[in-house]
Amino acid sequence: MNDQVFLLPDLGEGLTEAEVVRWLVQEGDTVEIDQPVVEVETAKSLVEVPTPFAGRIAVRHAPEGSVLEVGKPLLTVGAVAPPSPEQTYREEERAGSGNVLIGYGTSSAPAGSGRRRRRSPAAHPPPVASRVPLVVSPLVRRLARDGGLDLRTLTGSGPGGLIVRADVETALAHTAEASPLTVAGETRIPLSGFRKAVSAALTRSRAEIPEATVWVDVDATPLWELRESLRPGPGILAYVARFVVAALKQYPVLNSRLDTERQEIVQYDRIDLGIAVQGSRGLVVPAVADAGSMTTTRLDEEIRKVTASAREGNVSSPAGTFTLNNYGAFNVDGSAAIINHPQVAILGLGRIIDRPWVAGGELCVRKITQMSFVFDHRVCDGGTAAGFMRAVADAIENPAAAIARL
Repeated sequence: MNDQVFLLPDLGEGLTEAEVVRWLVQEGDTVEIDQPVVEVETAKSLVEVPTPFAGRIAVRHAPEGSVLEVGKPLLTVGAVAPPSPEQTYREEERAGSGNVLIGYGTSSAPAGSGRRRRRSPAAHPPPVASRVPLVVSPLVRRLARDGGLDLRTLTGSGPGGLIVRADVETALAHTAEASPLTVAGETRIPLSGFRKAVSAALTRSRAEIPEATVWVDVDATPLWELRESLRPGPGILAYVARFVVAALKQYPVLNSRLDTERQEIVQYDRIDLGIAVQGSRGLVVPAVADAGSMTTTRLDEEIRKVTASAREGNVSSPAGTFTLNNYGAFNVDGSAAIINHPQVAILGLGRIIDRPWVAGGELCVRKITQMSFVFDHRVCDGGTAAGFMRAVADAIENPAAAIARL
């Protein structure tokens, strides 16, 4: 078998680079397919990267703390040579097999007793003044040093208590809030890597996409009552997600991207529904893969799973093809959202509150929500956008009939 070069894979969410935080293997180690070999930190999360090759690690192409672009060499994995007779003899000798020359018998001591054992962790952490911070990234150390932050005061959120960049950025942000700078009446907070990535994505969206917004007030009372009658069944967001994927099947042009070079609208065969989530590091959009094939109950399970993971700072799902944003969770009614490039649309749902409403010619109190829909005017016109909005709104206002049709 020839040497095989493992390139840093596409980590999704439009990310183009990652920082090598910690190598999990050494050069010369033997690895199996899908064995985690390195921890990398992106603008979104800290993830373990598994190798697609089995063999012996020949070269690690990037040192810890370095930033590597997607598609650049990460590892070279070579073939594992069969053991030589000498190696076989040594292994048998260490194992105490008895297949050794007289006078060179195995020791009665347990195998490996001559090696220095790794000290087990203490039951209680040492005082802060003497604790050695678990941090391996030079970039994280430099960020803490530049911000005047003592790493010994931090508890890492990474594997085994590893201090990652997000821990330092959060601590620095809290420090800035507690002790704001008063230089010329200004407070300056450097953009974190995550905020830089968000800034670049949103700036690109606003610069490239001629967006338009439509909105509608929706009587969500029937959906609210259905949800209450089926407790502890799926949540309201799961029902809305089900109605959204059904509407996308009616209007597939909204589940697409625009290839500007070839001047083509590229419609996706599968609906990967992005769910906007306010995570520990900021707004992220994990996706429920193949949401169009799921029942309401399954959507509820997957939405809860990906949102919980995202709030912990872990995003390992594929990039979405359409985004649903429940900004009502922030107790607000409406939002002119920014499209998650390269998607072409985003649907937002406001809070559901009691409002005066006319139903059947009479004034009454109903559960009302406002939906806003932002779309790329290059791929469709207002008629398509309005049709999609009404399909979702009508399903919310008459959920039993909508579910019966699905």
